[in-house]
Amino acid sequence: MSNYRIRPGDTLSALASRFKTSVSALARTNNIANPNLIYAGRSLRVPGHGGTDSFQPARGGGAKGPGGAGRNGGAAGGGSVGAPRGTGSSGPATPAMRKLAEAGRAAAMGMGGYNSQGLCATGVSRAIQNAFGVKVWGNGNQIDNNLPRDKFKQVNMSLEEALKTPGLVLTWEKTSSRLGSIYGHTAITTGDGRSSVSDFIERNTLGAGGRSGLKVFRPIV
Repeated sequence: MSNYRIRPGDTLSALASRFKTSVSALARTNNIANPNLIYAGRSLRVPGHGGTDSFQPARGGGAKGPGGAGRNGGAAGGGSVGAPRGTGSSGPATPAMRKLAEAGRAAAMGMGGYNSQGLCATGVSRAIQNAFGVKVWGNGNQIDNNLPRDKFKQVNMSLEEALKTPGLVLTWEKTSSRLGSIYGHTAITTGDGRSSVSDFIERNTLGAGGRSGLKVFRPIV
């Protein structure tokens, strides 16, 4: 068993091919619930690998994965790394933003995983506290007013843009559910262009209809 640190552009299928194992074996060994989403910077345990590979990126653009896609090119058929694919109007992703995105995912996995617990504000507040040591109170549609302005700045961008950048705080005034119409919703972007995290990992935030009053906040700590 050896360890490999995931790099931006890696996919599980390309890594499985490189280390002569399978996607399912890597996912099972590392408790990866969604093989289509892995995160740069995290350590991946490689079953049955003798440790002879230096685990350094190949020169000249990286090794080829299935279908000929470079490891740094985000090969299809195995999932892309959960790292920023764009910067949007908020500017480049900062270390603080990346830190919040990781704290958000950890909070979500520690609470509901991929199933909502109806505690979105708790998950976001926990992530902010773990990342920056700041406790933010309130429910989904109150957090926006309680974010400390010396640490967060509101930015003007669409949901589609925001989801391409990690570590942004999203708040909605209302959602289509009964409780959501009262308490709203809040989440943190992962940067993969699709998902966000709160008390659970929402795989397709763009596809979640019936939400209104979106606000986007960028960490400035």
